[in-house]
Amino acid sequence: MYRKPALFIPASLLLGASALMLALPAWALYKVVGPDGKVTYTDRPPPNQPAQALKADGSPVSADRLPYALQQVVGRYPVVLYTGRGCAPCDAGRQMLKARGVPFTEKTVTTAEDAKALQRAENTDGLPVLRVGSKQLQGYSHSEWVSYLDAAGYPAQSALPATYQWPAPQPLVAPAPVAGEASGAAGTGGRPMSTVEPVQPVPSGGNGNRGGSAPPGFRF
Repeated sequence: MYRKPALFIPASLLLGASALMLALPAWALYKVVGPDGKVTYTDRPPPNQPAQALKADGSPVSADRLPYALQQVVGRYPVVLYTGRGCAPCDAGRQMLKARGVPFTEKTVTTAEDAKALQRAENTDGLPVLRVGSKQLQGYSHSEWVSYLDAAGYPAQSALPATYQWPAPQPLVAPAPVAGEASGAAGTGGRPMSTVEPVQPVPSGGNGNRGGSAPPGFRF
């Protein structure tokens, strides 16, 4: 009886793949391949060359199901939205992007570490922040967002397939793993312990937060 030989994967190939994942910066949102073939990773798309948007786990954001014209726009001017909890302008901005059919990556800012990372990356402590390619838009303004999306070439009406699903929002700073996470801490029934401290609500009216939850000193 014939038996199909088992697939053999060299250990060197597995180690190489693991090393590649470890080498990917945690903050990388885009993969850029230069004219010389050199690959670099960045948190901002370069203004003069296409960039491949990346998911939180380092895998590329698939554009296979998008119409060809929309794929070209996404590749040249990827959209990133920074949001927070209890932020009405963030909700309005997200709804506007989805209603227009704009593929985008959403990064949430809910911890002090997230707030510091946003300050370093975008030089602001306010939300929402929208990036259309290399252009930064602070705060939600329907007319301003529409203007820059139009200039980038995004369709005025949704051209997304009916089955399209936006990527799930991801924290700007990935929670650091803790010891015992894989097997669970003692006394928790095998469940991993939380790695993020809960954010304390800011009183209504403080820092313009309107009673929502945000890192101390942050504003909407």
